[in-house]
Amino acid sequence: MRKTLRITRLLLTLGVAVMVVLEVWDRVGPRLEELPASAVTPKPLDAAFLRLTPRETAALPLATRFDMPLGSEHGALTYNARGFRIDRHLGDDLNGIGGENSDLGDPVYAAGAGRVVYAGVPSESWGRMILIAHRLPEGDELGPVVQTVYAHLASIDVRTGQAVLRGDVIGTVGNAGSAPLAHLHFEVRIGPYVNPGQGYADTPMNRVSPEKFVLARRGAEAAALNPAPQKD
Repeated sequence: MRKTLRITRLLLTLGVAVMVVLEVWDRVGPRLEELPASAVTPKPLDAAFLRLTPRETAALPLATRFDMPLGSEHGALTYNARGFRIDRHLGDDLNGIGGENSDLGDPVYAAGAGRVVYAGVPSESWGRMILIAHRLPEGDELGPVVQTVYAHLASIDVRTGQAVLRGDVIGTVGNAGSAPLAHLHFEVRIGPYVNPGQGYADTPMNRVSPEKFVLARRGAEAAALNPAPQKD
């Protein structure tokens, strides 16, 4: 009997203690509505910390050929307004031969078969950007995966995770971000890291010349104007 009473008193004491703590917390504890919006608003995923896993890389569409992303398959009706590594530039600035904003709204094509791993606006300077990951054939010196980058777009016509074929329209040329005049900033990056990154640097980093990359992997006559195949 006495043991039962002691247990009952202990439980009552604990119950009262819990009630007191809850009451005190209710009076002096922080409330969500009193916190700044930044403390309760979910932050967007930072693509700088994303990396394709070996499994994701193996599941990428195989890119056996590449074409230029603007103009014709070999870049006719365009010119390279600022090439790779000119003034620390990490890509090629492709422009319509009319110059100025003559190519504003022109279609931008996927350079090769792959999967969209980023589609959005990473920063004001980049504007709208698309990153496509491509699995290269076994034995390619840059393999197993490269990414092509398309920036300063007027529109994005694909979504993250979407598979694309070489020659598919993925967006349109724009003058978004730091681009004063319409052009396509086009890059080729080695590796699985999904990071919008930067467009200028003192070293090439993981970038290679887009023009040389496409020419070496086009797999067609220099003057050929063949339509993109249904399967790559």
